[in-house]
Amino acid sequence: MDRESIRRVWLPLLVGLWAFGILYRKGPHDGMRWLGLCLGLAGLTGIILARYTLGRSFSVVPKATALVTNGIYSRIRNPIYVSGIVCITGAFLMLRQPYLWIVLLLIITVQIIRARREARVLEAAFGNACREYRSHTWF
Repeated sequence: MDRESIRRVWLPLLVGLWAFGILYRKGPHDGMRWLGLCLGLAGLTGIILARYTLGRSFSVVPKATALVTNGIYSRIRNPIYVSGIVCITGAFLMLRQPYLWIVLLLIITVQIIRARREARVLEAAFGNACREYRSHTWF
């Protein structure tokens, strides 16, 4: 296990598990909290799986290092964005603050904009291969 994989995969996993543990312990333990925990952990799992699959192709800003089409990327073009929204939804369910749903709508809007920018960068770099990939995947 190299330092890069620790930073890219294992550290975010540990921080996410720790954060959901704290969120879960605070407040009533009812169906809403369980649903939030399940969604949060499912989203966290998706994020970690996607980051692992991307390997060194992961970057915060859109750049065309490689067209990753295997693993979770064989079904979803932007699994980090989708999983992030699922993860945040779970956390917001556990927090039970109505104003957070407005924040979630803003996050979804930002993620859609980021996905479109990323798609333009990848299409410019990989052309037909990127268009073919997009035709077989969701978001």
